[in-house]
Amino acid sequence: MVNGFASMTTLSRIMQNQYMASFLYKLGVAALGTTVGSSLAGRTFDRWNLTRKASFLYKLGVAALGTTVGSSLAGRTFDRWNLTRKVINPPSRLPTHGSHLISRAIQIQNLQRESEFDVLVIGGGPTGAGCALDAVTRGLKTALVEADEVSRASLHYLSITYLETFIDFNALQSDYKQCSIIEEVLRERDSLLESISHLVHPLPIMLPVYEWWQIPFYWIGTKCYDLAAGYRNVKGSYFLSKQDALELFPILKKDNLVGAVVYHDGQQDDARMCLAVVVTAARHDATVCKHIEVLRLLKKDDGKGGYVLYGVEVVDHTTGKKLIIKAKCVVNATGSIRKMDDPTVRSICAPSSCAHIALPGYYSPEQLDLLDPSTSDGRVIFFLPWQMHTNVGTIGTPHEVKDKPAPSDAGMNYILNEIQDVCVNVDAGVRHGDVLSVRSGIPPSVVSEPKKDDTQLWTHSHTIHISPSNLITVAGDKCVATSSAMAERVIDTAVEVCDLKPAWSESIRNTLKTEGGQNWSPTTYRRLVQDYGLECEVAQHLANLYGNRAFEVAKMASLTGKRWPIAGNRIHPDFPCIDAEVRYGVREYAFNAADMIARRLRFSFLNVQATQESLPKICGIMAEELKWSNKEKKKPMKKAKQYLALELGQAGKRNRAKHQTYMNLIKEEQEVYTKCLERLDKDEKHSRDFKQRFGDCDISDEQLDDILKDIDANVIGEKNFSDYLKIRRHLD
Repeated sequence: MVNGFASMTTLSRIMQNQYMASFLYKLGVAALGTTVGSSLAGRTFDRWNLTRKASFLYKLGVAALGTTVGSSLAGRTFDRWNLTRKVINPPSRLPTHGSHLISRAIQIQNLQRESEFDVLVIGGGPTGAGCALDAVTRGLKTALVEADEVSRASLHYLSITYLETFIDFNALQSDYKQCSIIEEVLRERDSLLESISHLVHPLPIMLPVYEWWQIPFYWIGTKCYDLAAGYRNVKGSYFLSKQDALELFPILKKDNLVGAVVYHDGQQDDARMCLAVVVTAARHDATVCKHIEVLRLLKKDDGKGGYVLYGVEVVDHTTGKKLIIKAKCVVNATGSIRKMDDPTVRSICAPSSCAHIALPGYYSPEQLDLLDPSTSDGRVIFFLPWQMHTNVGTIGTPHEVKDKPAPSDAGMNYILNEIQDVCVNVDAGVRHGDVLSVRSGIPPSVVSEPKKDDTQLWTHSHTIHISPSNLITVAGDKCVATSSAMAERVIDTAVEVCDLKPAWSESIRNTLKTEGGQNWSPTTYRRLVQDYGLECEVAQHLANLYGNRAFEVAKMASLTGKRWPIAGNRIHPDFPCIDAEVRYGVREYAFNAADMIARRLRFSFLNVQATQESLPKICGIMAEELKWSNKEKKKPMKKAKQYLALELGQAGKRNRAKHQTYMNLIKEEQEVYTKCLERLDKDEKHSRDFKQRFGDCDISDEQLDDILKDIDANVIGEKNFSDYLKIRRHLD
């Protein structure tokens, strides 16, 4: 009995060691594979009477085939049951700051106090955040600096645009690398659904079919997609008849519709996910600082006739103070630092522009997306239900790099025209006045070959480049799903190139629960309703956005003074966001209003007007938390308004307001009224002649004069198209 207990204790200690556990796992897989595979192969060989003919070759073949087949099957079984992940995740890699985050002021002090970091990551996007988290969880002293705000992305899918590879067989034949990329994306999607499930969830996506020959084409493509996912597939794809498709998505065009194909993919809140990764890295003792811009790279003689990096010089934009940060390895996850290292180096990225507009939620069902790959120029357009609104957007087109890309009327009109011409029933036509927000982003796309300039073909490629000075540049990935896998490769490269000594050589990205993912379940919101007296809609919003950290947010909620809800005052009546989220956002390093409305509350991406109305309240709460004076509060308010005007299309919308009557017409109405106006003499400035040319109307001359005076926008008697439409409204 004692010996048995001692043996179990010894075995337990061995399994706690990651290297011994990994060795035992591989040994067990090999043994099991050899046993099972040899038995199966042996029976097959005996059945075919091959044993007597080739004794030596038989034994060798059985051993090789048994080990290969059996190890593969056993390995997949172990991975599917998560047996390996549970073994190699040592308990010593727990967060250092589990209950609280250290302030930005202390983070700045850490940048100055630390003599040398092991890894310095430049860039706070999904890839940079993933690199920082992977490095710090391996026991490396890690710092991350970002010149602006973390996570300025605007994508929402994990792997939607990869489906094009299976739909466009020409692209598949020209680039076989896409197949391996797709397999990796689907594998990472499965990992994210487990590790950060409150921010990632499955979503059915409908592909409308308007030609009979497209049915097998799309069906085979989605089935190949399912096959690539294997056992990780969310749910199998299927075909819908025309009647079923219209029942699920009523705004589809009825004309020529023959049916639809539905497949399943993953949807995620990209900004919150990236922020969760950054916060998780900070909790594991990484030094994370925003608004720290790199001014120059510091190099020293390597003793071999060359120069290597040993740090960077940065400036803190909040104070204007310059700092020196030393590091053994510098990882570049931005687009400009590579040129700083070598001005003559060739660019490896081709920027592309993605346009998105927000429409009211009634344009799409709550739990079904629409994806149409048959637009006028071959791009994909999608309807995405998100936050009780409908986001409509396209994939990238070549575009010049801009720090703050502004949406254009041309981009918005393109989307509206495609919606009108391709996707939407005429009875439910989309009008310009329905557009609540417009935004544009410029994600990078790696140009893998010098002669390749097609951003759609190479959009999801990525590369890791090592310069002669040991600057490690990672570029090209714009999908949050694969940023974790990229980060693991980057840190593996850093350990090898810069001779780093991590406490743990293996990454735990597949098992690590990021911020909010611990002990979360789909019913977490019920406890928020019961324990804190929140509205059900508000509780669901908090649970799905913050995970188990929603309870900390609920504790900060102010009392409503009503019988129900007891706590949680909404910032705006149209959204389930409450005042406590602003206070909690400040504790997560938000210290300007533009960051709060864009990446924390997501107001600006959904409704610019509602955001404008909420700004005073948001800035007031932030002023309380950050101790702003009345004068200091005006500056972030002004910057937030500038952000709304420039990057969210508010300025363009204001300029178009005086032509709102025209914008509220669908395309067919515009054509009819345009033809009517063409019959008029545009140069005629007399009201009576204007009436005569307008047509027979049951209206007196005096009434017409009054109408013309009321609508004379140009004050000189000339009537433009907008004036004409106003006259028609009066007469009708």
